[in-house]
This record gives sequence, structure tokens and C-alpha cells, in this order.
Amino acid sequence: MGSFLVKRILHALPTLFGVSVIAFLLIRLIPGDPVLLMVGERGASPERIAEMRANLGLDLPLWEQYVRFVGNALQGDLGESVFSRRPVWSEFADRFPATLELSLIALAWSVLIGIPLGVLAAIKRRRWPDHVLMSASLVGYSMPIFWWGLVLILFFSVRLGWTPVSGRMSAAFDVEPFTGFFLIDVWIRGLGWAGFKDALAHLILPALVLGTIPVAAIARMTRSSLLEVLREDYVRTAKAKGLSFFQIVFVHALSNALIPVVTVIGLMLGTLLTGAVLTETLFSWPGVGRWLVTSVQARDYPVLQGGVLLLAVIIVVVNTFVDVLYMWLNPRLRGNLQ
Repeated sequence: MGSFLVKRILHALPTLFGVSVIAFLLIRLIPGDPVLLMVGERGASPERIAEMRANLGLDLPLWEQYVRFVGNALQGDLGESVFSRRPVWSEFADRFPATLELSLIALAWSVLIGIPLGVLAAIKRRRWPDHVLMSASLVGYSMPIFWWGLVLILFFSVRLGWTPVSGRMSAAFDVEPFTGFFLIDVWIRGLGWAGFKDALAHLILPALVLGTIPVAAIARMTRSSLLEVLREDYVRTAKAKGLSFFQIVFVHALSNALIPVVTVIGLMLGTLLTGAVLTETLFSWPGVGRWLVTSVQARDYPVLQGGVLLLAVIIVVVNTFVDVLYMWLNPRLRGNLQ
């Protein structure tokens, strides 16, 4: 297992290097100068602009700026935001709990709904429940997130008035973050059931939108994996022994069928953490995705470089954990390592 982890880490290094190069170069291809944006309409003298560029290191050649960025990143220094003058790591740490809370809730309902739907489609194979569920999952997987989010906002927020349109909490509740998860912090800060309901109301729609694609993917994978397992010899043996349908499916088959599903769930978590840009922007959710979009508009180079690199590290860590978990769940793979 130790050698496997070492190999995974070594394989991740070229990935992180490629991400750092892409993140560094792409933002500089966008028209606009962060110094001119900082100066604004009032303008400044050419000498002042040159001084500001020198202070930000933007007067250096690109290769030297990149070498400085990587060298500082290896020491844990991702630089400071051009506009807020705060360390990039601090700004990321302030916003990441919001993204993590949203992603975990989206993944939770995706698992709770996706697995039962996949099981139902498998045991009703080639009958109307199977056709309906798989057609619905295909629609959910193909649906544009921004369109789906707007539809839910117009219906539940604008027409019915059941949920807020944006943000994490109403202005009436002043929540000082402790864990960063507002569903927990409202109890720690003594806001009680009223605060919890308000936080949950703000969370429902963005979590529903963000979890639409994962629930479709999990349902389809569960169906496919369970159908494959039901064709195994040990399932036929269980049927020959006279075991009930419930025992065959939910005791013997499903536990083995969920092994590849666990892998998909783990990979989906990494996707949700890094792919919530549209959802966070649409619902004004103060997470990492919206932070990066704002940074693109502001040409905040250090934030984009550091933020994208941190997200890449998170994906690598999550994928490595999923690989280790998959090997632990699958005895055949464990045997190959021994």
C-alpha cells in the first residue's frame, strides 16, 4: 500500500505542474491590466503606474514571474490579492467551507436518491420503471446547470416564495463563522431552530441544482453495476438454494455492486468541490467558485493562480483517497499488491 501511495503522488506531480502552467498563462491571455483596473477612471501618472507594476512583480519577464510563483507556492506562500491585499490562502480558507458545505449536501441527496433509483431500475429491468428512470437520469445529466437553476429560482423563489434567491443567511441573522458550516454554526451561536431553517432554506436550491448531474450518474452506475453482479455465478447459486429475492439483491448482490459506485461518488465529490462555479455565481453563494469568477473579472492574478492550484491539489487528494478506498473494498486488488 505504501508503494502504491508513492506512485500516486509521483503521478500527481506532473498534473500539478501542468495546472500551475495553465493557470499562470491563461489569466494573462485575458485582455486587461490589473494595475489599470486598480487605478480606475481617475487615472494616475505613468511613473505611479510603473511603480505599482513593479510592486506587484508584473514588470518582470513571464518566465521569471512563473518561477517566483512556483518557488513561493512550494514554501506555502501563494501571494496576496491585488485588490484586498490579503493572503490568497486566507481568502481561500474563508470561502472554502461554504463550497464544502454546499458540495456535501448536494452529494448527500445525490447518494440518497441515486442509489435507490439505480436499484429500482435494475430490478425492474426493461420494464416501464427502468425506462422512465433512465430517461429521467439522461435528461438530468444533460441539463444545463444555469438553465435549471434559473427555472428553480423562478418557480420556488419568485412565484411560490418558498426559498430565498441568493446568499447563505438572511440579514436578520448575524452568524459569526466557527466551523464554517452554517447548518452547524447556527446552533453553536445560539440561533436555534429559526436560524437552522433560514440556513437550510438558502441551501436547498443551490444543493438541488449542483446535485442534479451526480444523482443521474450515480443512478446509472448503480443500475449497470447491479445488473452485472446479478449475472454472477454466486447469485445463481443463491437462487438455487432458495434464498428470497430480498436476500439475493440487498444482502449479497448490492454490497458488491456498490464497489464501483463508491468510486464514482468519491470522484463526484472532487468534481462538486471544483465545479460549483456556475451554481455559486447563479445563487450568489460566497464560495470558492464565485470568488474565482470575481477574480477573473478583476484580473487578480495571484488569486486565480493560487486558487486554481489549491483546487487541483484538492482533486488530487480526493482521487488518491478514492483509489485507496477502492482497493480496500476490493479484495482482489488488495491481493495484487501483496
